[in-house]
Formats: sequence, structure tokens, C-alpha cells
Amino acid sequence: MRSVRESDADNSAAKPSVLFLCTGNSARSQMAEALLTARSSGRYRVGSAGVHPVARVNPYAVEALQALGIDWRDKHPKPVDDVIRESWDIVITVCDRAKESCPTLPGRPAYAHWGLDDPAAVEGDEATVRAAFRRAGAPRCRFRVASFDALVKGG
Repeated sequence: MRSVRESDADNSAAKPSVLFLCTGNSARSQMAEALLTARSSGRYRVGSAGVHPVARVNPYAVEALQALGIDWRDKHPKPVDDVIRESWDIVITVCDRAKESCPTLPGRPAYAHWGLDDPAAVEGDEATVRAAFRRAGAPRCRFRVASFDALVKGG
């Protein structure tokens, strides 16, 4: 299993920087950050944050990422205030609430909205919830991350 280290995501200021924003920074934005970080092999500086972050990354998100070969166990939700002073080239909101309350960030980042379904909102037994998180990470979020990466790379 590939461990995604902080240094993978932030070892050069010259790299395009991508910030994923969500409400709680516990599932969708964390999964998007993990997927782009793993896929890009260090080509981007990637981060995520929440406008109202929760206490921990959703364990089902961690499990879904582990199923994709990404170790995300040591990650923690971050408030937008922790990243707002950094310069971001691209800011992607992954939920409608974050889109509506997205703060103004320094510089002139490009903004995009993906509007991913919230797997944490799915109700049901454990198998149903697990399945929702696996669907959120693969194929939905993986497809968007792959498309984004191809677009930025130019093909």
C-alpha cells in the first residue's frame, strides 16, 4: 500500500496547487486530496480543508482509500483558516455548502465545483454505508480526479 506523505504534496512552490474544499473535510475533500496526491506522483501541491471541519476523517473514507491502495490513516480534517493565507492556483469545492460559503482566497485562483454526493449522509446498515463510500471514491471521485489531471497535463 502506498503511503501518501505530506512531502509528496508539498515539496515545491513551482508546482500547481490544488485545494479541495468541503463542509466537514472528513470524506469527499479528503478522498479527492488523497486520489490526486496519489495519482500525480508529486506534480501538484494538494490540500483540503473544511468550512466547518469535524474532529476526524471518516473511517469509511479511510477504508475506501485503503481499498484503492492509499494509506490515509494519519490524516486529520483542517479548517479553511489553516490554508486561507496560502496561495492556491485551483480551488475545487466538492459540496454545495462549501461552494456557497467559500471564502475569498489570496491571489487569483481558478474555482471549480464538483458537487459530489455525500457518502456520510447515506443511512442504512454498515454494508450500505461502506458501499456508498466505495462508490464515492471509485469510480466517481477517481474519474473527476483523472479528468482534472489529464486536463491540466494537456491530454
